[in-house]
Amino acid sequence: MRVWVGFFLLLGLRVACGQSSTAKVSYSQDRPGLETPKYKITVAENGQASYHAELAAPKVAAGDDLPPMPSPVIDRSITFTDATTAKIFELARGADRFAIVCESKVKNIAKTGDKVLSYSGPDGQGECAYNFSEVKQVAALTDLFQAAATTIEIGRRLDFKRRFDRLGLDAEMISLGSMLEGHQACEVGMIAPSLRAIANDTELMQRVRLRAAKMLEEAGLTAQ
Repeated sequence: MRVWVGFFLLLGLRVACGQSSTAKVSYSQDRPGLETPKYKITVAENGQASYHAELAAPKVAAGDDLPPMPSPVIDRSITFTDATTAKIFELARGADRFAIVCESKVKNIAKTGDKVLSYSGPDGQGECAYNFSEVKQVAALTDLFQAAATTIEIGRRLDFKRRFDRLGLDAEMISLGSMLEGHQACEVGMIAPSLRAIANDTELMQRVRLRAAKMLEEAGLTAQ
């Protein structure tokens, strides 16, 4: 009985101190000038994740006496595959859970946005901020999270074009295919509903529907 009491007391202490019983890795990026200048992805070790983004604020026409428009916000739940989740946490732990200095000391590197990687869990925690990093695990995670964010953004464009610019879907699907091949996009399952909607829309061009169905099939997903 005393052993169990001690266990629950320790568990409660961890929660009180902000230590989660489930490890999480998060990546955030802030780069003004992009369509999505700010976003953050947080993934738990079971693959369940969240995506929060602030889109660029709508522009107000010159001369209009209007207050600045607020930035649209996107919040959605996403899921990483088991293989990608395992890779994320392997890389994070290989970088000492980001309890390191990960900013490169090389001078005159182009500004590509403020980035933060963080880790929290029962086995430790850490956070590092950088513009560019030569730490191989940090660089690999940056590429991975940016590719995931790109996929989510493409999914949003696919939804828009299916409703308002159906002819534009052909070029968008070709671009997505190229990005997947070049690893600039990943985790097609995150936009499976968008691809299924395209694959099953009989009013769209046949080649667009077939591309969507093939992407789902290659990801081990069904088009139905």
